[in-house]
Amino acid sequence: LPISQARPLASRRRHASLKVLAATAMIVRTVEGTSSSPAASMSATLVVPSDVTIMEEKKSIGKRRLGLLEKTGLLLTAPMLHITYSKMDRGDMRAVLSKKYDAEDTSSAANLCRARQESVRKAVVATNFMWGTAGGMTGLVWWSFRRYNYQSRLVALPFVFYGGTFVGRALGDVITFRNAEFARDRFLASLPAKTYFTEN
Repeated sequence: LPISQARPLASRRRHASLKVLAATAMIVRTVEGTSSSPAASMSATLVVPSDVTIMEEKKSIGKRRLGLLEKTGLLLTAPMLHITYSKMDRGDMRAVLSKKYDAEDTSSAANLCRARQESVRKAVVATNFMWGTAGGMTGLVWWSFRRYNYQSRLVALPFVFYGGTFVGRALGDVITFRNAEFARDRFLASLPAKTYFTEN
């Protein structure tokens, strides 16, 4: 490039580098607690993997292939807007189910990872039965009301569909034996995969 064009280009690059350094410094100051502005602290909060996610990464030996009911269960799982990162979303569940562990590893950490993965798998598979039962009940009511006008259908269908989700949830728990699992396994499956960074 000519000298007249190279100088403005270098100036723009240097200006962009200074912006990146300033943004990095603001994040570091916020994490260290030196920023006094609540808005700046909220905008620069860091989201990091939780302790159980780090343990899963350490014990994982490869990728696990998801089953058909697991894939459909994840598709039927509603998206989640995180505010406090206290629950697992669809992507977190997929990450847990995609990990493969050594079957010969009998350490406590590996057993916890396998128990967490199995509990998450049951919850994801049970989602299929929840929506399937609700949809089936709604279809039967629609067929039963076929000789009535559409106003009667519109009155009955929302309540039947909503009630069918509770019936389907209970049915899915029974079919997947989720109702017989230990409370410890259910607690492991509820642990969030991500959390906010803190110094403690």
